[in-house]
Amino acid sequence: MKTAVVTDSTSYIPQELREKLNIHMIPLSVIFGNESYKEEIEITAESFYEEVKHKDLPKTSQPSVGDFVTLFETLKQDYDAIISIHLSSGISGTYQGAVSAGNMVEGITVYPFDSEISARVQGFYVVKAAEMAADGKSPAEIMDKLNEMKQSIRAYFMVDDLSHLQRGGRLSSAQAILGSLLQVKPLLHFENKLIVPFEKIRTRKKAMKRIVDLLAEDAADGEAYEASIIHANRYEEAQKWKEELEAQFPNVTFGISYFGAVIGTHLGEGSMGLGWVKK
Repeated sequence: MKTAVVTDSTSYIPQELREKLNIHMIPLSVIFGNESYKEEIEITAESFYEEVKHKDLPKTSQPSVGDFVTLFETLKQDYDAIISIHLSSGISGTYQGAVSAGNMVEGITVYPFDSEISARVQGFYVVKAAEMAADGKSPAEIMDKLNEMKQSIRAYFMVDDLSHLQRGGRLSSAQAILGSLLQVKPLLHFENKLIVPFEKIRTRKKAMKRIVDLLAEDAADGEAYEASIIHANRYEEAQKWKEELEAQFPNVTFGISYFGAVIGTHLGEGSMGLGWVKK
């Protein structure tokens, strides 16, 4: 049985890895005025952060159900099943689009999976699913593994400016105003599919240290973990942090990823996150 793996652009899996693992990507878009750009196809993370320096913040839009139907119809020529892994349904309708399209396409079974998270941490699920599909595992086996992974996945991130989250409707106005007044760097995480404050912390340095403490609590069991540092146009800072973390956690494999255009619109430049999962 051949199983295709689909994800959306917000998992920020590099193109070469997508091609190597045969991962099919459907893009979300950012809209500057009347100009719409498909993330990771028509606009890179680098060019996005350059654009927003001299333009109003864009709006974001999810793929249409029609986009999903077109992709699924194409995939059914070569595959028996599709596992479609998407960013949290609490912040985007993308997952629901996959569900709707899966119900519309005849002749192939679609298994939508709500990662309940986003960015490269969502990508952990995608890469695992693709590796298992390549090994000939059944859709049921892959879905069981993804649900098992959900138990150990953690991710925390901090933003420099809460106004982006508030403007995009991803955080309440009261929380944003309070954060701005107090100059706090709230540590955020996903809870019940939504972005919510985890703790309020005064400085960027302390916020990042707190994330490391949270990783240390999990990694103390000595088991092997995979982790990803995720940055919004702060590659050098991410690289430095990676070197520090590698020295501290020999049982954790660290990679570096980024918040691209869509998630960057909601978090803003300078944001930094860390996510991990048990291998």
